[in-house]
Amino acid sequence: MSDTVTPISARDAFALLQARDDAVLFDIRDNAHFRQQHADGARHLSNDNLQQELDALDFEQPILVMCYHGISSLNAGHYLANLGFEQVFSIEGGFEGWQAAGLPVKTSTQSR
Repeated sequence: MSDTVTPISARDAFALLQARDDAVLFDIRDNAHFRQQHADGARHLSNDNLQQELDALDFEQPILVMCYHGISSLNAGHYLANLGFEQVFSIEGGFEGWQAAGLPVKTSTQSR
């Protein structure tokens, strides 16, 4: 089993999400920040739903992890890779990097 996590820029992450229907974007920030604003298409991943979310995935799916600034997502990515997920990416700069790149964001008025 590998614990390899690939750092990826927000723009490259967005391109990967556009190119791969099976790619999943997880936001690991706290629930309040996620509800307030998050990357379009992101799913909130927390201790409360971790097992349920991971059980629904295939080990071959690309998994992208986002936090606030890109540090915690690297640790979370290593955790996922250690579980056996083969394509794990940590978004450099986190949600702030995503916003700075001008990529699509959902706000609380648009949240699902």
